[in-house]
Amino acid sequence: MAALRAAKKELRKAIRQRLSTVTAESITSQSNTAVQSLLSMPEYQSARRISVYLSMPSGEIATSAIVHDALQQGKKVFVPYTHRKASQSPAQPNFVMDMLSLHSEDDYRSLTPDNWGIPTFSEDSIGSRQNCLGGKDMDEMQVGGNGKDEIGLDLVVMPGMAFDKKLARLGHGKGFYDFFLQRYQEQSSAMSTTMPFLVGLALKEQLLTDNQSVPADDTDWRLDALIAGDGMVLRAH
Repeated sequence: MAALRAAKKELRKAIRQRLSTVTAESITSQSNTAVQSLLSMPEYQSARRISVYLSMPSGEIATSAIVHDALQQGKKVFVPYTHRKASQSPAQPNFVMDMLSLHSEDDYRSLTPDNWGIPTFSEDSIGSRQNCLGGKDMDEMQVGGNGKDEIGLDLVVMPGMAFDKKLARLGHGKGFYDFFLQRYQEQSSAMSTTMPFLVGLALKEQLLTDNQSVPADDTDWRLDALIAGDGMVLRAH
């Protein structure tokens, strides 16, 4: 476990250094290309309920165009919200990530950047937002709606620090997505929902070469598809 953590730390350091040389113009160009590839995917086009990460100002594929398109298409959009877990457990992290609803484009424009520059909900708006599986916290679900079409997610657009061509993903080290997906999987069987389609977005500088791989273990979720900044789409099947 210690060796795995060390390997991940070293890879993050190397990718962070590589990303420091990527220009804003390159990120904009790669984002436009990757987003167009995503919007043309049948999994995106058929999805009714999607989760999209809200991007940092630099260092990753920008996602604002995805949010705008999804809302314009009438999709239900959920975005990450990180908070202190209501019930604490020594075996689980104190802070967790849930996916809460974004109401409209006006709502999106009203979000304010956090310390990372990521658009973020105001605390006083949280109570009005639906969790992707109902309620505010998955530990204390209060499922709304009349059927499974009104809960769950069809597709999750995921960020990362690094990706390999076998669809392994290296996050930023907090484990938010891996733990979210673990919790989602546990709830999905009880809720009669399936796991969403997982698609990662990567700048070319975040994609490892053919002979490199992301250090991972069984707790690290692999993607169903990966879209790179040059438009390349890799699929698990």
